Amino acid sequence: MRIGVVGCAGRMGQMLIRQIAATEGCTVAGGTDRPGAPAVGRDIGAVAGLDPIGITVIDDPVALFVDVDAVIDFTTPEATERHAALAAQARVAHIIGTTGLSPAQIDGLKRAAQHTAIVFAPNMSLGVNLLMVLVEQVAKSLGPDFDIEILEMHHRHKVDAPSGTALGLGKAAAAGRGVDLDAVSDRVRDGHTGARKPGDIGFAVLRGGDVVGDHMVVFAGEGERIELSHRAGSRQIFAKGAVRAAQWAHTQPPGLYSMRDVLGLG
Repeated sequence: MRIGVVGCAGRMGQMLIRQIAATEGCTVAGGTDRPGAPAVGRDIGAVAGLDPIGITVIDDPVALFVDVDAVIDFTTPEATERHAALAAQARVAHIIGTTGLSPAQIDGLKRAAQHTAIVFAPNMSLGVNLLMVLVEQVAKSLGPDFDIEILEMHHRHKVDAPSGTALGLGKAAAAGRGVDLDAVSDRVRDGHTGARKPGDIGFAVLRGGDVVGDHMVVFAGEGERIELSHRAGSRQIFAKGAVRAAQWAHTQPPGLYSMRDVLGLG
């Protein structure tokens, strides 16, 4: 299976290249970087810290999408929306780990998914997706007597907050309660805020150092507290999940899928 990577020279992009090269049945088919970037024109294997493989990094996503079976995308919301349109035109599976997309950009993914298989997930690790299933089940079982708070921490370079994974956990909790997250989300607390509003799902964000990704969901009741958490020790877990999603999506009909679909979690 021929897999390409957009943004292949970044930290995640390089890891994806190494993971594809190490996965049986997959081959690195190409990669892109922004025009004028140092990696453009270099061997993609060398960029990722591997032996040269005879494929150079290009700056034209169109040329990449016409010559692959799937493309993995951990870039920016604006770039991802454009890439989804290219995937739809080329009928190429599109695996998206980009976070911070706006509702309008997600609508763009939905339109593209009418023509090709797209896997869009805020987090592609097995553990986090299992956590989301557990959060939904616990929220459904406990009911509104327990307050729900979501805490996340990432490295100092992360630009969006709360993280896509934290929002995904919030959606899972809201689904368990049968409510719309946007209607109960509390993302900002500063100053004299008054008492906590019953039924809200709160978010807290930490940034610092080189933290790959820590997430905790707290169910706080009277006299007891339940905490479900996940800590990512390496971005390798995201790369493995993304390649697995590419292999799965390659055989699927058009549609917008999640990692729950890929992992068979329902």
